[in-house]
Amino acid sequence: MYGELKNYLNEEISKLHEQKLYKGERIIESPQSAEILVKGKKVLNFCANNYLGLSSHPDLIKAAHDEIDSRGYGLSSVRFICGTQDIHKELEAKVANFLGMDDSILFCSCFDANAAVFEPLLGPGDAIITDALNHASIIDGIRLCKAQRWIYNHSNMSDKEELDPSTGKTSKGLEKCLKEAKEAGCRFIMIATDGVFSMDGDIANLPAICDLADKYGALVMVDESHSSGFMGKTGRGTHEHHNVMGRVDIITTTFGKALGGASGGCIAGPKEVIDWMRNKARPYLFSNTLAPSVVGATIKCLDILSKTTELRDKLEENTKLFRAEMTKAGFDIIPGEHPITPIMFGKYDNCSELAVRFADRMLEEGVYVTAFSFPVVPRGKDRIRVQISAGHSTEHIKTAIAAFIKVGKELKMI
Repeated sequence: MYGELKNYLNEEISKLHEQKLYKGERIIESPQSAEILVKGKKVLNFCANNYLGLSSHPDLIKAAHDEIDSRGYGLSSVRFICGTQDIHKELEAKVANFLGMDDSILFCSCFDANAAVFEPLLGPGDAIITDALNHASIIDGIRLCKAQRWIYNHSNMSDKEELDPSTGKTSKGLEKCLKEAKEAGCRFIMIATDGVFSMDGDIANLPAICDLADKYGALVMVDESHSSGFMGKTGRGTHEHHNVMGRVDIITTTFGKALGGASGGCIAGPKEVIDWMRNKARPYLFSNTLAPSVVGATIKCLDILSKTTELRDKLEENTKLFRAEMTKAGFDIIPGEHPITPIMFGKYDNCSELAVRFADRMLEEGVYVTAFSFPVVPRGKDRIRVQISAGHSTEHIKTAIAAFIKVGKELKMI
């Protein structure tokens, strides 16, 4: 039987190559940082989620080593059997305090946290209302839940149903979905959204979402993976950025981006919700405990961020510089204030191939960026997603801008 499957897969993979949609991997031969080694060549890294430059911070590395020395390599168990150490409880308390919530529960990734959060709380008589551009982990988590679901057009808060002329399909605003869920007699209604949408770098309109939640008696769940550590005045996330701390009911986030860059994630929320998750969340009950080295380094990360906003402020400075100069140069970038800065190729012929060529040329110029194409982004929305870090110096930013301008002119984009 495998012979037939093998032939099918080879044909489909060949099509991906022909369509310039095959996603290969470049091998990094150094620690994750603003400067990395690729094929023995030092290049500037502008496509990692290392927002605060902490992935190879010496204090975090030391903390990881210390926990391996004192508590071992792994726990070989799930939490409720014999996989909970004192440091797991310490990290959960620190994360909850950092995010402004009662308590938190750890997972091996935020993907697992999002897979866990919906099913224990909501059933067939309930409703989940989700933004159309939410992360794949939220989508998959919702699929595991038996609640009724509504999808609202990205960041559309209206009470209308509208026809999208480009697709011929109708889409609904959030308030329209809330009205329908109420009319359907749903017991609990949960609005689920990314805090920052990872492909466009735009920020959810949490004030309007919270207002509508109050109006219709709904819960609000926010995935803060691309904001924890640096969005908001003290880096708590988009709920701090939008001044709605205390109005968001449940937060999920990752430790694999700004908060150290290794792995792990959590659900944070009211004490009762977290207690229920400890008894009902399947990725928690049936998956090994987060390794002590990751726990120790994440604790150190939160300690650093609770003492100073220096890294957050540097990231904001770098982001403003890059966005301003790239706009001035004439590139088509999605406006915003987040370190995710998408350079769009959709208006050019053969945009998928052009984006790949551009990324390859940038690597030759010593700047590591990656082209994104379908199915990661919609067809015709090909892009190079640049990600700025506090680890970048001002000279790094200027060097990258100069390379973009050089390659942009060479490929007749600007």
